[in-house]
Amino acid sequence: MTQLSSGQTETATFAGGCFWCTEAIFKSLKGVETVESGYSGGKTKNPTYQEVCTGETGHAEVIQITFDPKIISYKELLEVFWETHDPTTLNQQGADRGTQYRSAVFYHSHEQKEIAEKYKAELNKENVYGKPVLTEITAFDKFYKAENYHQDYFANNRSQGYCQFVIVPKLEKFRKIFKDKLK
Repeated sequence: MTQLSSGQTETATFAGGCFWCTEAIFKSLKGVETVESGYSGGKTKNPTYQEVCTGETGHAEVIQITFDPKIISYKELLEVFWETHDPTTLNQQGADRGTQYRSAVFYHSHEQKEIAEKYKAELNKENVYGKPVLTEITAFDKFYKAENYHQDYFANNRSQGYCQFVIVPKLEKFRKIFKDKLK
């Protein structure tokens, strides 16, 4: 059953490693209207993928999500975010290394900041990962949309090696855990 948007949307911006993986995951959630891959958290204006890959721009690979909070809450998005990447490694996700792959929540409101900080504190208090959650929680400043070939990367490149060996297993795990939240 398709749920219609209430017309009131919010924005969330997350960095959880490679944006190709995170985009594919969040696009399949009920209540998520759009997901764009891009860059945030750095100082370089209008960075290119090649510049971000150097690790010198300060930007992380991020996804910017437009969602309907009447269908999926910000806390539920955070649940998916923290479950689908390793928030305990500094500047690394799997084989991807560098500040551009850091775990980060870029909050858009005081309420989002409070929810993210409380959730992170609970994860650490309960020692969910067996080591501290290192996710950066910082104010959103600017989003730079990534080049067009990065948008819908998984959907457009399913047979590519990275998609088959990295994204597909992540999606399969995600779909088992969050099957009730899928479109």
